[in-house]
Formats: sequence, C-alpha cells, structure tokens
Amino acid sequence: MKILSAEQVAKADAYTIEHEPIKSIDLMERAAKACFDWIHFKYDKNERFSIFCGVGNNGGDGLVIARMLFEKGYTINVIVVAFSDKHSPDFTTNLQRLKKINPESIQTFTAEKFVLESDGSIIIDAIFGSGLNRPSAGFVAEIIAEINNSEKEVISIDIPSGLFMEDNQKNNTDGIVRSSFTLSLELPKLAFLFSENQDFVARWITLPIGLDRQFIAEQESAYRYVDAAEVQKRIKVRKPFSHKGTFGHALLAGGSKGMIGAAILMAGGCLRSGVGLVTTVVPQCGYPIMQVAVPEALCLNLQEINILSGAMRTDGYESIGIGPGIGTHRRTVSWLVQILNKIKVPLVLDADALNILAENDAMLQLVPKGTILTPHPGELDRLAGKSTSGYARMERQKLFAMQYGVYVVLKGRHTSIATPEGDVYFNSSGNAGMATGGSGDVLTGLITGLRAQGYDALNASLIGVYIHGRAGDLGADENSEEALVAGDLIKFIGKAFKEINKV
Repeated sequence: MKILSAEQVAKADAYTIEHEPIKSIDLMERAAKACFDWIHFKYDKNERFSIFCGVGNNGGDGLVIARMLFEKGYTINVIVVAFSDKHSPDFTTNLQRLKKINPESIQTFTAEKFVLESDGSIIIDAIFGSGLNRPSAGFVAEIIAEINNSEKEVISIDIPSGLFMEDNQKNNTDGIVRSSFTLSLELPKLAFLFSENQDFVARWITLPIGLDRQFIAEQESAYRYVDAAEVQKRIKVRKPFSHKGTFGHALLAGGSKGMIGAAILMAGGCLRSGVGLVTTVVPQCGYPIMQVAVPEALCLNLQEINILSGAMRTDGYESIGIGPGIGTHRRTVSWLVQILNKIKVPLVLDADALNILAENDAMLQLVPKGTILTPHPGELDRLAGKSTSGYARMERQKLFAMQYGVYVVLKGRHTSIATPEGDVYFNSSGNAGMATGGSGDVLTGLITGLRAQGYDALNASLIGVYIHGRAGDLGADENSEEALVAGDLIKFIGKAFKEINKV
C-alpha cells in the first residue's frame, strides 16, 4: 500500500467527502467507529478511559470514540486540551453531542487551568493529528509529559500526538506521546517505520475507514508498505512440466577460514527459494564442510586454502551471489575486481563484498547496473556515509541507489528496498528475533535464487525480503524470538511460501 504525505491524506479526505459523497462529520463518525470497534474488542467494560482531545478533527475523533464508549457502558473521562480558540466545526458538533448525554465527564484544560489527576485509566490520545508541522510546546507539551510519566497504557488515534508524519530530526522528542498502540487511519505513516520513533510507536495497527481507493492509487508517492497480498501477486506459478533447468542455476561465492558457516547459510536460503540448481564456491578449507552440510548443492573450490582468490567462471549461471564470510584480504579484493569487470548476469552483493566496496570507492563504478546490495545499517553507513537517524539513513539509501543504478536492500525491522528510480518499499514481516548472526546470509541466498528463476531485481527483493521475514515470524512462533537462529529461517521458508500462496 502507498504511504502518503499529510497533505495527500487531507486531499484524500476531501475527495472522499465530495465524491462518495459523504458529510465530513459522517466520515469522522466512520473513522471513530473503526477505532471504537478495535478498542471494544480488546478491552472489557471494567476498564476506565481518559480521552485527551485537541480542538481539531483529531480531537473530534476522540469525542466520537468517547461517546461510543459511554453508550456501551464504559466509564469515561474526557479532557479537552484547548490549545487554540479556533475549533474545527466537526469537533464543536461532537462536543455538543457528548454534552447532551454525559456532560459531567468533560473537563477543559487551558494554559491557565491545567491539573492532571491520576485515576488508573487507559489513556486515549487524540490531541494532535497527522497535520502537525511544528513541535508541541507550552502547556500541551506539559500534558504530554504528564501522559508519558503516568506509565499508563496509551492508545493514540491516527498518530501519537507531537510526532511528525515523516522526518522528526528537528522535532522535540519530549513533546511526543509515547503510545502503547497507535490506530493509524487508512494508511501507515512513514515515521512509524524508523527506529528513532519506536518509543513513540510501540505497536501500530492500520484501520480502513473507506477513503477513496482510486484517489489513493492515483497519488504519486515514493514510499510503499508491502504486505502479504502485494507479494502474492508477484509470485510466479510453477508449471507442471517444469524441470530443474526451468528454474535457473545460481552461483554462490562465500566463506573463508572460520566463516564457512556463512556460505552454508547462504546456500540453504538459496536452495529453499525454488531455484533449480545451486553451485557454491568456497576456499579449499571449506570444500569438505560444504559437501557434507549442503549435499543438494554442487561445490567448487578455488586455488587458495583459506580465502577466495584466483580465477572463477561467471558464465553459465542465471545469477550470482557474493559476500557472506569472504573477508577483506587484498587478494580477495583483487578477485572481486576481476568478477565485477567481467560479470554479465544478475548479481547480489552482501556482507564483506560491501565492506570491500566501502574501502575501495573506485570499485563502486564497476558494480553493474541493476545489482542488488543487501547492507545492514552499519554497512550502509560505510558505503554511503554515516547517518544519525533512520529517516536520514533512508535518504542516503535512496540517493545511493539512484546514483549507482542499483537496488539497496537495507536490513532492519522494516527492511526497505530502494530502487534506481528513487522509490522505497518497506517490508511488513519479520521480528526482533531475526537480529542474529547469519540471518542476512540466508536472505542473500534467497534473493539470489529468485533472481536465477527470472524474477527482476525489484520482485526478487520484495519477495525475498517478505518470505525471509515471514519465515522468521513462523520460527519465532514455534521457538520464541529469543531462541531464533539463522538456521531456523531456512527451515521455515517452505512454510512461508506455502502460506503466501494461499493469500
């Protein structure tokens, strides 16, 4: 799904109101009902709710939710945060509706009247919406600080109050609500996908509210959030009379003394991708290990005992993956230069291959257009320059992909794929248990195997990243996030494919 700017979301609201057609106050009712349904399903009527409402439309959403909770028998306390004398018309209408049925539940805070009492309630945050463009300040910032210091469970409506939708590098982090749950209306927000905002957006849920789908589809956006349905559409159907030659031959080069496990994990990921044949290239010290550990793969070894060095054929394969565990020895550097100078098939570079490029800037010009690079944040910092936030790192990732005509798969909680055209796709699968050695090696093999089957660079990246993350989710479900290891990902790739094919 697309990720839109605040301005685009406002236009989608306006378009829906005009063309559905629907009154703005009825669209607010619909959005609030989606939030209420989620809250009503999660919490029983013994819970008490303190609903903090600003005086704009986000506050209007909060008032409707308060009314619906009261009508279902919940105990509510509504705090109107009157940060402006200007109130949106829909806010005013819904305030009057609530006053008619439960006036005693409403209190108003201004700069002159601010006393926050603790009553053990769950807090619903509806102070600021997605249109905020300056840091919260004054008594509103004090209220937000009180909410954060209360240590209560907090549900934010659409976006945590005080958080900007995209770049928060210049925001005042002390003035942002720290939410337990964020109920994002219709679409996710770009800010949700960066690590610096994880204290404000612990868990978020997208709730459809019926904005015009065609209008959203027509909006230009560089950012997309990739879910199971999007991936399923991109997976090819395997024909009954196919054979191993149909699905391509992948070549994987990895490992050095003490790091042959990286090559084994890469091979395991590749074999589970659906590829027809896999050939691995390792130093002589890794040859017997690979033959035993991965019997399904063909195995070649180069001339040196402990490192990858010497002549290596690159023709006769549909894709090549290079990097996990190869080290950065000067002869390995020369070996990689030779490959980059002659390779004519799709290429995936990871780990030490990226470290070599970072240490030898001139080699970047040798990387073929359309190559897939799969760095973790530290590797990207070495390649493209250090960043101080996830948003800034994404900007460097995007510029790097455009400058060199490559696809950059930045691994993390929401692994992102930047294209040479400047688009960025964020992945929806995966969990913190995948933060373990070797996880990226499995991904490299998986993507390389998909490239060998004829998937273009974007689809191979999108499918590979999603399946990799989903395998991690399935592994964590069975073994826990704490106990998850890279080898588990290989075991669950098959189940991830099986699940996605049923979507």
